[in-house]
Amino acid sequence: MGEKEKKDSKKQPKQSSKTHKHPHHPTTRDCKTTPDPPSYFKPSSDVKGLKFGAQFIVKSFTVRRATPAQLLQLLTLPDAHPTFPSVFSFIPTSFTILAHHAWHTLTLGLGTRKSKVVLFVFESEKMKLGAEKQWPPEIPLGEVNKKLIRGLAGCEMARFKFRKGAITFYVYAVRRVGCAGFSRSEDLRRLLQSVVDLKDFLDHTAMLALPHQRTISSSAATTLAA
Repeated sequence: MGEKEKKDSKKQPKQSSKTHKHPHHPTTRDCKTTPDPPSYFKPSSDVKGLKFGAQFIVKSFTVRRATPAQLLQLLTLPDAHPTFPSVFSFIPTSFTILAHHAWHTLTLGLGTRKSKVVLFVFESEKMKLGAEKQWPPEIPLGEVNKKLIRGLAGCEMARFKFRKGAITFYVYAVRRVGCAGFSRSEDLRRLLQSVVDLKDFLDHTAMLALPHQRTISSSAATTLAA
């Protein structure tokens, strides 16, 4: 009998420990049963920039600011279509368009004729105006990553890339670090849909028909962007 009582007394602590586990009260740790959905936004220092592959000469080709009307024309949207007030766009200069053709000819077809269009959708027009004061009217493609994308300190970006024949579109949504959501999501949606709906560009010559882009003089491009 004495041995039986000793065994029962040893089992009791185990039973008491189980009773503490069963009455479960949820905590903040328990409420998070699934991880947060992944965000497209990354710090400007981490987001992917423009890609050039082995075509290093393309880095010296330039892009310039485009007016809202020119952006609509590039996207083949009617003039009456609502503009994108929070969008800042860079399109190839006429020099770049002609240089691509020359490079392609000199390399017997090995050089790329594909160029790039860079579009920034800011979370506010005020933020866009701030960038407009700092960014140059014309810039080599090779400096876009460092001066435009990485230059936006304290910002997060979501990057979208679309290949449309001879033109690759890079779209960056820009917001302040720590902001939840994106206040210009409708502008971003409309812009992305417009790019998706575009037919492939066979070459750059269509862009030469843009207003004030009929010459290769840099002064004309600078005047337009002012």
